[in-house]
Amino acid sequence: MPRAELIDDSRRSPKWKARREAIIDVSAPVFARHGYHATGIAELCEANELGKGALYHYIGSKEQLLADIHDRVMDEVMEGANRVANAEVSSSEALTMLGDELIGIIASYPDHVWVFLHEYQALTGERAERFRLRRQEFEQRVEGILTTGIRSGEFRDVDPKLTSRAWLGMHNYTYLWLKDHGPLTAHEVASAFDDIFIRGIATT
Repeated sequence: MPRAELIDDSRRSPKWKARREAIIDVSAPVFARHGYHATGIAELCEANELGKGALYHYIGSKEQLLADIHDRVMDEVMEGANRVANAEVSSSEALTMLGDELIGIIASYPDHVWVFLHEYQALTGERAERFRLRRQEFEQRVEGILTTGIRSGEFRDVDPKLTSRAWLGMHNYTYLWLKDHGPLTAHEVASAFDDIFIRGIATT
């Protein structure tokens, strides 16, 4: 079996990169249905209509594919967090924007998010550390918004770390029930969550 290694796609062609991105998106539902450990290379090859050698050419290893699915989620999450950070808004508005961004990602990538939340412990070494640091960075973004709001008097004197975990828990697990064609859109869910949460920590 090919040696597991980190993929360096900096010198790859746009066509190669596009095919690899497609493999990531096709493979996420396979992992979500069967679980990472129960999914074999044969199932991934069948889903992607590729032979084993061709699949490894694009993914490097099964674990690297798992890491790529995690990165797909985190790339979207951090892009949203950066948009919020660059907006000149109040802490309440920033938390509202961030919630809308996060719920939108969960609705758009339900299988990726399932894998992200359930299978991260299968990552090892550098991949595990990269995931830990990226996840920590986003958690610190949430905590930072709360801390700024507390200092400005916009939010009550709550524990920023505990409150950020409550906010994350409220939003993250919508993947269990939020559906594309459900009674509420992603934006409507985010707005309802925002109303509940902001009312709970606002000073007025």
